[in-house]
Amino acid sequence: CWEVRKHNSSEWCSFIRSTPDCRMDGGFLDYLNGVFCVFPPQLLPLAVTLYALWLLYLFIILGVTAEKFFCPNLSAISTNLKLSHNVAAFSLMSPLHGVTFLAFGNGAPDVFSAVVAFSDPRTAGLAIGAIFGAGVFVTTVVAGGIALVKPFTAASRPFLRDVIFYMLAVFLTFMVLYFGRIRLGEALGYLGLYIFYVFTVVLCTWIHRRQRGDGPVPPGPWEPEMPTDAQETESTGMNSSDYGEEYRPLLPSQETSLRILTMALTPLDYRRWRRKPWYWRLFKALRVPVELVLLLTVPVVDPDKDDLNWKRPLNCLHVITSPLLCVLTLKSGAYGLYLIQGIFPVWGLVTLVGSVLAIIIFITTSNEDPPKYHCVFAFLGFLASAMWINAAATELVNILRTLGIIFQLSNTVLGLTLLAWGNSIGDTFSDLTMARQGYPRMAFSACFGGIIFNILVGVGLGCLLQMSSNQPLVKLEPDSLLVWVLAGALGLSLVFSFVSVPAQCFRLGKAYGICLITYYLAFLCMALLTEFRVIHLSTS
Repeated sequence: CWEVRKHNSSEWCSFIRSTPDCRMDGGFLDYLNGVFCVFPPQLLPLAVTLYALWLLYLFIILGVTAEKFFCPNLSAISTNLKLSHNVAAFSLMSPLHGVTFLAFGNGAPDVFSAVVAFSDPRTAGLAIGAIFGAGVFVTTVVAGGIALVKPFTAASRPFLRDVIFYMLAVFLTFMVLYFGRIRLGEALGYLGLYIFYVFTVVLCTWIHRRQRGDGPVPPGPWEPEMPTDAQETESTGMNSSDYGEEYRPLLPSQETSLRILTMALTPLDYRRWRRKPWYWRLFKALRVPVELVLLLTVPVVDPDKDDLNWKRPLNCLHVITSPLLCVLTLKSGAYGLYLIQGIFPVWGLVTLVGSVLAIIIFITTSNEDPPKYHCVFAFLGFLASAMWINAAATELVNILRTLGIIFQLSNTVLGLTLLAWGNSIGDTFSDLTMARQGYPRMAFSACFGGIIFNILVGVGLGCLLQMSSNQPLVKLEPDSLLVWVLAGALGLSLVFSFVSVPAQCFRLGKAYGICLITYYLAFLCMALLTEFRVIHLSTS
């Protein structure tokens, strides 16, 4: 399909439609057909501009869905399964919660993007570039930025453990790239290594606590107490009237179902809107349409609230909209539009069954007290938000492939730049904010702990799903020297941190941060020079 730009502009459309390699198997929009057939050749810059804006908006959709809907429901599920770190007895479930549920919530966009990219051999390079590119970015720019913002002393044992496991994951991927394929054993090896990592975290925590005593380990002078929910100045919730929490009347009053529904579907607090600067308002205005659609289709359960975020009219509506969303986004709507015996569509049956259940729930519950089965809405919200993330990730991968064909760029360079930056921008801001608020150790640990989940589960699960549907192995033949530059750069950055951090007695300051950021800039220059064939291997 890359040959399309080598033809005359009048032949672009016929080439796209007649070449099997240009066919997009997933997604709701055919971006290649749009840019080469719908737009005339003179308006190609306009088409590229619109695609770039849509790409940025897809990143917003991914971020909002993961932060405000996927993670809260995942936390609610872990609480219902007794995996919360807030249990009275300070048990071993706290690290298990962190390296499984919390890691899955934070890495959802990266993992879903990798799974979608691995589902098509033509975009597998995009997944490799994104996973390795995000790894280099997070372990250099983000980690270095934390050291620049607030110098600190790193936790020695967790740091060494995470770096060693990450180096093992990179080495495993390097070997897979060398042999050019992943079989079932290698895919299971990725997932097995992550399970072993989780076991190691739990075991190390247990040993550490036995050495320190059975009670919870008090924070040291470098690690202040985490603020409680009541001390937070900004509400992190999304649903209902969280936006006006401070303006609620002191005495509770009976609210009608219509008012509850209206307040629950209002993603904007007008009092806060007036206090915020213009750039916050602009970004919020872009998020409001996404938040409104998500509020309509994704329930959120909040265990920290007395009513568990129970909104009877909206939750009854979710019984209809969430299953409908799932069947219409699964396989890009192929299952939802299927006609049962050629007569009745699946989406119609789902709507009918959901309507009956919604009426039953509305009649048998009240606005004030959540039902005993309210925890089921957390699983429904988790599934619905996962389908939203998967749909957005599919469009993201397709549009990046289209931009690669337009600009004659490899999937690897698009993965290590646009996809890696887009998926990492949220972690970057959250980690740097955490460091500024006085938790640099926590932010630094997140840099290495989160990306272990992304590479092991992203590659392992993505290849495993492709094997289950298509073939017994996944071919990962490196399409250029850039893949080896990327893998080598990530391995070298980890070795640098593994050697230099203990050499500094785990005291990380501005010099360490400057070295990491300089290293990333040098890597990026080398990667771009390799992509544009300025640096290449001699064939003679």
